[in-house]
Amino acid sequence: MDLPEAIARACAPLFATLPLEQAMPHLLGSHPVHTALVEEILRDPAIRNRPELIAGLWLYVDDLERSHTVSQKIDTPTGAFWHGIMHRREGDFGNSRYWFRRAAGHPLLVTHPELDPERLVEAVARAHGDDPALLQQQRAEWQALFSWCARNP
Repeated sequence: MDLPEAIARACAPLFATLPLEQAMPHLLGSHPVHTALVEEILRDPAIRNRPELIAGLWLYVDDLERSHTVSQKIDTPTGAFWHGIMHRREGDFGNSRYWFRRAAGHPLLVTHPELDPERLVEAVARAHGDDPALLQQQRAEWQALFSWCARNP
């Protein structure tokens, strides 16, 4: 993952314990793991005042409630993007679509139109279980947004 050095260093223990290929193992639901590691990371100066990164870290460990608490206070397209992902993950597809409409002008979506979060909402809504291809898209979306947030304070 392409992260600034200070953020990469802060997140290294979490990413070593829970590699991206194992993170967010379900399309729906909250199954929090390694929350103590995230709480530790949040003390790091590179992370602690970066709500966009914090919302993403809580999603990474499947703590949808804590991610929601953070993302709903970020009144930007980035906050709307994290908020949309969180609602999709909880299965509230209508609310997810609303937040993705608010994130429509996000610079990441302009440079990476293949992410298409609204199309992913529709695919997850139609899926029956944890489709490996959709899980891969979910992880790629998370990685792209987290990396973008890390490089764009």
